[in-house]
Amino acid sequence: MINPPERILGFDPGRLKCGVAVMGVNGKVFLHQVVPSEKAISTIQSLCQEYPTGLLVMGDQTTAKSWKKQLIEALPASVEIVMVDERYSSLEARDRYWEMYPPAGLSRLIPKGMREPPRPVDDIVAIVLIERYLKLQSR
Repeated sequence: MINPPERILGFDPGRLKCGVAVMGVNGKVFLHQVVPSEKAISTIQSLCQEYPTGLLVMGDQTTAKSWKKQLIEALPASVEIVMVDERYSSLEARDRYWEMYPPAGLSRLIPKGMREPPRPVDDIVAIVLIERYLKLQSR
């Protein structure tokens, strides 16, 4: 097992919006946000400066290859980019949303399977992708 850096940047690429997250290998989430796709590269560059890391974990589905190419050109060579399987990550992120932000009031009476998060969860997908990477590394 290669020792991962202290912090890992997660990236859920998309056509219109992207999720980004910074998480420690201990599971502490430092930041997560959804950004418009046209601001994703500059946001990731800023995050790499604010939270120095040598690793970016990204999903392997929606437009991933073109995003990876752009990231390789935009980031320092010292930042390794690893793609992980992102199948079903959106469903997992919806469930995680409700763990992070439990429903309140009458909405808590709505069955879990019928609840829809009130905002995009691409940032939580980025967290899920980092966790998937760490799980693969621990095997």
